[in-house]
Amino acid sequence: MKSHLKNTLKIMSVIGTRPEAIKLAPVIKELGRYSDTLKSVVTVTAQHRQMLDSVLKAFSIQPDYDLNLMANNQGLSDITGKILKNIETVYEKEQPDLVLIQGDTTTVFGAALAAYYQHIPVGHVEAGLRSRNKYHPFPEEINRCLTSVIAHLHFAPTREAKNNLLNEGVDEGLICVTGNTVIDALLDIAQHDFTFENDSLNTLKGKMVLITAHRRESFGRPLMDICTAIMTLAKKYTDVTFVYPIHPNPNVKNVVYPMLEHTANIFLIQPLEYGPFVHLMKRASIILTDSGGIQEEAPSLQKPVLILREVTERTEAVMAGCAKLVGTDPETIIKETSRLLDDPKEYLRMARTVNPFGDGCAARRIVNFIKNKFIQNKDPLDALECVKGGLP
Repeated sequence: MKSHLKNTLKIMSVIGTRPEAIKLAPVIKELGRYSDTLKSVVTVTAQHRQMLDSVLKAFSIQPDYDLNLMANNQGLSDITGKILKNIETVYEKEQPDLVLIQGDTTTVFGAALAAYYQHIPVGHVEAGLRSRNKYHPFPEEINRCLTSVIAHLHFAPTREAKNNLLNEGVDEGLICVTGNTVIDALLDIAQHDFTFENDSLNTLKGKMVLITAHRRESFGRPLMDICTAIMTLAKKYTDVTFVYPIHPNPNVKNVVYPMLEHTANIFLIQPLEYGPFVHLMKRASIILTDSGGIQEEAPSLQKPVLILREVTERTEAVMAGCAKLVGTDPETIIKETSRLLDDPKEYLRMARTVNPFGDGCAARRIVNFIKNKFIQNKDPLDALECVKGGLP
């Protein structure tokens, strides 16, 4: 660790994808409140270009550096190598005191490894999530495990995530339980009135099931099975609308469109920017998803979540009862979705569960912890208690 106590601190936030931007936006905003002592620098790798840009615009984030590394059909080794090579120059120029990264993407691991090579401390937001299966989710499980080995400060969203880190030998004084920053972003967006540009979404009547499925491990047969289940449900519940924003990846759209586009009560739409998507979640009755972030967001909107994966690193939602693992087997998806559509008691049981992922104050806890570690007359290697209060 090269930094010592100082009066000002340069913090570089590195962002690669849409979810990272959503979850770091509240932290970047909070850093801006302390511009006299905390200098915030934002670097984007643009691992995902178009979907990232919409979020940066929504949260008024202007990157200081844009590596623009997006390329069609690039492999994991391609993006990892490009991140390592290109971000090194930025680190050398800026000499940040702390690099902040969020989550478990290839950008997160690459940025952390590059910072380690230059002896720059790393703060990992959303640290400690574990599925205990190195190929589910792939490559995220290994990305976050390797990042935890590199990171100095660990911002765990829940106590279970903290326990995972403790069991791996992380110093408790370097862990802060914060809640998840996505709740900060969600509550900020959800409080505003909203009208969709696509008027058909404004005029939807009755129950609506929202679907997202786009993960690498869902490509191929799993995604086909998910589409089979959606088709069967749409034919069974003709008075229910099924809305599916389609990820632009050819591995997704080339499967989903041929299977689902000709069914009247299935709406296949373009990916939405974050604000519209939050309001689409508000409008939904049930959410079927293989996304990680939606498992955290939906409970705050009181929406039951059926997880289209075999394992989840967000076990808190399942244990709380607001989410259920259903995998990609069509019969299971149909059975569990039908249960929620047909059984009001089961629906309310899931919908009314308290969100285990926090209270909307995660960014404040993260920034306070950083200030205490580096600025407020305390040795950065000393154990330090995090801001208390408000977490489940």
